Amino acid sequence: MTPLEKSLIQSIHATGPITVADYMNECLLHPQHGYYVSRPPFGRDGDFTTAPEISQMFGEVIGLCLAQAWIDQGRPNPMTLVEIGPGRGTLMADILRATKAVPGFHAAADIVLIEASDRLRCVQAKTLAGCSPRWLTHSSELRSQPLFLVANEFFDALPIRQFVRANDNWHERQIGLHGDALAFGLSAPTSNAYLERRVADTAPGDVVEICPSAPAIIADIALRIGTHGGAAVIIDYGNWRSKGDTLQALQHHQMVSPLHSPGLSDITAHVDFEALSGAVADMCETTTMTPQGVFLERLGITTRAQALAQTMTGDTLTQHIAAHRRLTHPDEMGQLFKVMGLYPRNATPPPGLTK
Repeated sequence: MTPLEKSLIQSIHATGPITVADYMNECLLHPQHGYYVSRPPFGRDGDFTTAPEISQMFGEVIGLCLAQAWIDQGRPNPMTLVEIGPGRGTLMADILRATKAVPGFHAAADIVLIEASDRLRCVQAKTLAGCSPRWLTHSSELRSQPLFLVANEFFDALPIRQFVRANDNWHERQIGLHGDALAFGLSAPTSNAYLERRVADTAPGDVVEICPSAPAIIADIALRIGTHGGAAVIIDYGNWRSKGDTLQALQHHQMVSPLHSPGLSDITAHVDFEALSGAVADMCETTTMTPQGVFLERLGITTRAQALAQTMTGDTLTQHIAAHRRLTHPDEMGQLFKVMGLYPRNATPPPGLTK
C-alpha cells in the first residue's frame, strides 16, 4: 500500500467517498506523495513518453508554425512565447532551436513556462540553460501582450468528473471503499444542464466526463489572444465530444488500474475538444479539430524527416523512421491525438490548421 493510498483510505473512512476529480488531484498533485511532485514521469526511465521525447521533428515543425503565425500577424514585439505543461522542457528547446534563424523572433520573445511542479522546473532549467525562460504557475500571471502558446498533453492531466447515465438520471462515479480497499461506486441521482442535454446522444450505462478546470484555463488564454493577438496550438488525445470511460493510468509504460498504487502512476483522461471550443467561442476564433498526423504532415514533417535521414544509417535510421511513423501514422499517435488552434478574429489560422 502506498503512503497516498493509506491517506486516501483514512480520509474516505472519515468523510465518505470522493469524486474522480478529487482522486486525480490527490494522485497527481498531493504536496508529498503526488505523482508529479515525487517522481520523474517522462521518458524511457519514467512511465510514459510524449511526442517531443520521441523525435526533435515534432518540436521543430511546431516552432516554425508559431513563428509563421507571428510573422502573419506583423511580427509583434514584444510578445510572449509560452508552453503550458512543459514536461522536461524538450519541446520548448526544440522550438527555440528551430526558430533561431527567424529574424526578430527570439528578440521579441518573452519565454515563459507555466509549471506548478518545483521538481519539473529544475529539470526544465537544465534543458533550457542559456535560454533565460521565466516560470509562472498560471496563465493569469502572463503579461498583457501578444501570446504564442503551445500546450502538448496538458489538458489530459486535468482532473475530470465522471457521470453514468441510468435511464433519464445521472449518477456521479466516485471512489469509496470495499472493505479496506479503494473501489469505484456511484452517487445518488444528480444532474445539471449539460448532463440534461446529453440525454439525446447517450444511452443507459453510458459515461460522460466533464473537466471542471479546463474551460477557465482555455478561456483565459483565448481572451488574451483575442485582445492582444497571438495564437495557441493545443495538442492532446481525445475526441470532439466526451462519451465513454477514458480514465486511464500508466506505470512503467504499461496500463494499470487507476486505483492501483495511487501516487505512483500517471492518471489521465481523453480531452473533450467540443468543451474547449465552446469555452472560447466569444473570445477568439478556433480551428477545426485536426488529427495530429494530418497537422504534422501539413507542416512538412516528412520533408524534415527525409532531410535528417540523409546522415543516418543502421539502428539510428531505423529508429528515426519508427519515430516518424509513431508521430504521424493513423494506427499510432497520428489519429489518436488531435490538434486545435486559437487565433484572433480577422487573422489567419496557425499553419497546418483550418477554420
